[in-house]
Amino acid sequence: MNFSILVSIFEASGWQALGKIPNPVTGKTELNLSAAENTIEILILLREKSKGNLTPDEEKYLSAAIANLQLNYAAEKEKPQTGAAEKEGVAKEDS
Repeated sequence: MNFSILVSIFEASGWQALGKIPNPVTGKTELNLSAAENTIEILILLREKSKGNLTPDEEKYLSAAIANLQLNYAAEKEKPQTGAAEKEGVAKEDS
């Protein structure tokens, strides 16, 4: 396993929590902002703890993953949410 695979695992988890990709088990998209926030925080912690030990490409990939997730998290936070959707994770209808 290399570092980029580790980052991509967390990145996919973040996209799933933001309801952008379906849950591979249920096939449904689910919004869980709390889980998305936790995933972003894990990636930020990973960046802090690995500082100085990453190749330029690894640093660029990690920073881009964090930035993209943060932007999408902020956009989802601005949308009106029901209490359950924001805290518990609510399945969204797939089109």
